Amino acid sequence: MTNSRLLPSLRSAIMPLALVASPLSAWAWPTLTIPTNFLEADANLVFSQEALDALALVEIQMSPAGTATASAGQVGAYMLPVTSVTIDGLKVAAGKSTGAALKFDRFDYDTGADRRVTLGNFRLDFIKRVIHADAFSDNGQRTPDMPVFTFNEQTPLAIKYRFPLSITAHQVLDKLFLTPEAQGVFNNGLGLPEVVQDVLRIINFGEIRVNVGVKLRAKPVSTTPYKP
Repeated sequence: MTNSRLLPSLRSAIMPLALVASPLSAWAWPTLTIPTNFLEADANLVFSQEALDALALVEIQMSPAGTATASAGQVGAYMLPVTSVTIDGLKVAAGKSTGAALKFDRFDYDTGADRRVTLGNFRLDFIKRVIHADAFSDNGQRTPDMPVFTFNEQTPLAIKYRFPLSITAHQVLDKLFLTPEAQGVFNNGLGLPEVVQDVLRIINFGEIRVNVGVKLRAKPVSTTPYKP
């Protein structure tokens, strides 16, 4: 990437980031959506061993799709690039990983068919503490922006700023529990036995480690929404 092509992206980010650091009162703040797809900004989704064991019990296999990748050196962990962050007032209200997806595959012995549910285009709602995603089933059904997990903020959002353009952010979100909407999609989409449905309802699925920095990626991440 040439410097001339990079400058417009940097200019679009400098103004929102400068506002984050300015001592404005909360009433003066607009709602800002900051593109972060050209920065090294990621959310590492780490599934708990309890969740991995439950999924393995009914032979559900997970795999990354779109811009998501398996986390190096970690079992059951996936890196979701953070493509934008929304700031409302003095707080981070949301974060998106548009284009990233996770596939959940299972062979249904009752019907003799392969079944699949895919979650894509993740959105973290820090106000309601819910993780959303578009849900796709192999029967062609799509549920846009479905609430998938509720979460707890294990650590407060840590933001460091240094003039003129140096911001880093780190946060750990834990206690991921499936929402009733997500339970229904997985139960029907994968043909899960009732005993497993009861288990998935109470399992803590793990945590998400969010890291946002200003180091540039070698190549910006695509922001095209994922579609199977």
